[in-house]
Amino acid sequence: MACYSLDDTRIRELEQRFLRYARIDTQSDEAAASVPSTEKQWDLLRLLQQELQALGAMDVMLTDYGCLFATAPATIANEGAKTVAFLAHVDTAPAFNGAHVMPIVHRQYDGKPLVLPDDPTQVLTIENDPLLKDKLGEDIITASGATLLGADDKSGIAVIMTLVDYLLSHPEIPHGAVRLCFTVDEEIGKGVTHLDLGTLAADVAYTLDGGEAGEVTYETFSGDRAVVKIKGVSTHTGTAKGKMVNALNLAAKLIDRLPQNSATPETTEGREGFIHVYRAHGSAAEAEVHFILRDFELEGLRAHGQRVCEAAQQLQREEPRATITCTITPQYRNMRYWLEKDMLPVELAMQAIEQCGLRPIIRPIRGGTDGAGLTERGLPTPNLFTGMQNSHGPLEWISVQDMVKSVQVCLELVQLWAEGVH
Repeated sequence: MACYSLDDTRIRELEQRFLRYARIDTQSDEAAASVPSTEKQWDLLRLLQQELQALGAMDVMLTDYGCLFATAPATIANEGAKTVAFLAHVDTAPAFNGAHVMPIVHRQYDGKPLVLPDDPTQVLTIENDPLLKDKLGEDIITASGATLLGADDKSGIAVIMTLVDYLLSHPEIPHGAVRLCFTVDEEIGKGVTHLDLGTLAADVAYTLDGGEAGEVTYETFSGDRAVVKIKGVSTHTGTAKGKMVNALNLAAKLIDRLPQNSATPETTEGREGFIHVYRAHGSAAEAEVHFILRDFELEGLRAHGQRVCEAAQQLQREEPRATITCTITPQYRNMRYWLEKDMLPVELAMQAIEQCGLRPIIRPIRGGTDGAGLTERGLPTPNLFTGMQNSHGPLEWISVQDMVKSVQVCLELVQLWAEGVH
């Protein structure tokens, strides 16, 4: 089975899709109670709904909880063919400015520094990003320096839309039913909270939310969130001696007692977990400190949570006039615990990658995907590459040619699952 190639017209369509989606602000908001967490995510969902209908996709449905579903119907009658789903999320991370994204296409990258015009201090070079050395002659897309790009995960959306377009226009390709789903709020850990597996109606799924070309991921962090709430004693500053308990001072002490030179994102790599303080707010009267806890093993994850709560409890003992609480909320679990019991979805992904002339890259991801939640709920969902790099910041970039490779791998995958002999 030869890997399908995309002609120049379809490659340009893939590129234009990505650029169109990247310009739409879809940042999620952890503090919001609505679903989706931001109204602007609907802007992209409704656009995708219209585009799917125009392509002729079947069963196009946008739910009230922000999941968009559609189908590329089966082209074979093989009852053993599996229904495969592909997923991507529409939201972008709230960690950096995502408004007014101005994507720039750097044609036939020549290896020279890419200076981003809206902030000339933001420069992509082979020295600070060695993966670029393998992209000479390719078309590199960046933002302008003032925003993130949003390749996480609008590259996944563009790949899936191009995949569906290709399948619908090439009915000679043998495949079972192919389902697609676009989710919201993945970046704040709520991407599949409301997704109904019966509505998705798939036997196996893949998220398109990965990095380097050839990458397939079946192991993620396990993640929890910790929130420490501090209620101090507020009084007039002029008569505060011996009375005031400043919640902000206590918050600062809490942070100071937790790791700063180890067990943090900036000091760990590989399989090392961490405690990450990412938000603190409040006043002298009341304050909150927010942490994300990450580890590949549940024992390590529990230890991180215990460390935060013990620091809060110690602070409470030292200042009994304050009220200090620590709450741990589970977010997602390492998909390896389930996928290692049946590696076929991973093995077929590797086979598809090899058939497209790439070397499979198996590495644990220091993060999470919608696939972690879906796998835990019984739908095996490894993660596949799109080519995105430096996500969540101004130096984010992606190669058009890597997105093309991602489409090709997905085309191979649907045929492998259609064989019905697994």
